[in-house]
Amino acid sequence: MRKPAREKDLKLNLSDGKTAALALFWALALFWPPAGPLAAFSPDDDYLNDRAALEKLQRDAFAYFWEDGDPHSGMAYEADFGWEKRPVAVGGTGFGVAALVAAADRGWVTRNQAVARLLKITGFLRDQASPPEMHGAFPHWLDGLTGEALDFGQGDNGVDVVETSLLMQGLLIARAYFNGPGNEAELRAAISRLWENVDWNWFSNGEENGLYWHWSPRGGYSGLKVLGFNECLITYVLAASSPSHPISRKTYDYWTSGRNYRPKNVFGYRIEAALPDAGPLFLTHYSFIGLDPRRLSDRFVTEGYFTRNVKQVLSNRGYCLEKAPARNRYAEDFWGLTASQIKDGGYAASSPDNDRGTVAPTAALASMPYTPHYSMQVLGHLAGRLKERAWGRFGPYDAISLRDGWVSPHTLAVDQLPIVSLVENYRSGLLWELLMSDPEVQAGLRKAGLAEPGLPQGFPEAVPTLWKEGRQYVPDAYEIRRHPDSGLYEVPCWRDEAGPVFFSISDSSDGTPLYQSEIKARPGRNMLRFPQFEKVTAEKRVLSLKGPDGQEWRLPIRLH
Repeated sequence: MRKPAREKDLKLNLSDGKTAALALFWALALFWPPAGPLAAFSPDDDYLNDRAALEKLQRDAFAYFWEDGDPHSGMAYEADFGWEKRPVAVGGTGFGVAALVAAADRGWVTRNQAVARLLKITGFLRDQASPPEMHGAFPHWLDGLTGEALDFGQGDNGVDVVETSLLMQGLLIARAYFNGPGNEAELRAAISRLWENVDWNWFSNGEENGLYWHWSPRGGYSGLKVLGFNECLITYVLAASSPSHPISRKTYDYWTSGRNYRPKNVFGYRIEAALPDAGPLFLTHYSFIGLDPRRLSDRFVTEGYFTRNVKQVLSNRGYCLEKAPARNRYAEDFWGLTASQIKDGGYAASSPDNDRGTVAPTAALASMPYTPHYSMQVLGHLAGRLKERAWGRFGPYDAISLRDGWVSPHTLAVDQLPIVSLVENYRSGLLWELLMSDPEVQAGLRKAGLAEPGLPQGFPEAVPTLWKEGRQYVPDAYEIRRHPDSGLYEVPCWRDEAGPVFFSISDSSDGTPLYQSEIKARPGRNMLRFPQFEKVTAEKRVLSLKGPDGQEWRLPIRLH
């Protein structure tokens, strides 16, 4: 697969803002030829500001791991709460490792610097944090100096299969990326040893009926099993993928057996595999640091996990704008409910059914692959009017309540670091490409019955936003923002057969044609890419797709 051009490959002087953006556009056009004659692209202030804002967001959030990680172990601290003994987070470190791959690819750190940090982490995990009686798994929290498991609450100092999977997700991404000789080969070998040492099947207790979340030598298996849908799809996929201790397909099937794998109607959106209120947004984030939702479907999620995740984010935003109490002061540029701190102490998994009047910036920002325009609106607010109160050294703080006039002064690994990776997946798809290219992961996906979706022709992944009119929800439009690296608008479309297809954009009120072109489509998923062809007005337009047989599909859109 040919990768998109990178800024560092093009050797652009990005200090010269408009010149660099225009040069980048034309260079990218060599890789991604748009679907017709190029109209003049104007790298206006809005576009340049989007690029700068995303770059700053990723780099600031990455600094939480790079600049404030534990000096002995190299791992990510759980949070900056001022604890006397500051624990390192196993899952949070997995997110940090994935973010480090993005940082190395974008040139924020060198490959040698990244590999040195990863060798420190893998050496610590091997030598100090994984005694044989723990079956290759890791706890939620560790002492970064001694490797001792720290109590996560109620005596829980055993190993955690979910946290272990989040760590391994990041390490396998790194193993795929650092493919050179010397210290990179040493790193790959170290990661492989850790990966192959995890006895995933141990967490099934020999029952072939799902995985237990926790196990400890003192307390045995916890009564809590990992049942979907939630943030743990990656746990079952990696357990099925293990080359040394894999679970059976029968064990995997427990994951999809509960009522939360049934479709739900949530604020007008039919969401496959959903909690009654669709749940907090981290469900769409943690497993999809490396698993590419565009390439995953099963018999429960026939529309594909990407569409499933888009609908959950839209429903979360829809609740904030239409159903939440007005005193919460949610708005188009201030929405997103997920797990975070809450005022007066504590931590809550906020969702439409558990609304604490608190927005966690990671909710919208890590949803960038799913709702880029809406997520960028939130970023603009955080980096603009709220910046003095809500943005610190490591990016946006963990939680904000305009209702209560409160901003958390803290940052957390599990909220800050997924932002880096999911924004990267929106920009380049890099981390998705790396994990999905792993042959062992591909074998696990096949065992689990997860495969590329086969969707109907037209625009099945372009989900229009719904608005409440009376007692009904009605579609408004699919909102599109220019991609921050190419300057092109992008709309996914599906075709049954290869061949030329024509598309056009017209005024929705009088049908006046505004733009038209064609692409040579391949069977399955295609991407329509087209430049800015008029002054951005956000007026509703109609995108039409027509095959050679004359069959036509229409999609209401707004261009931003």
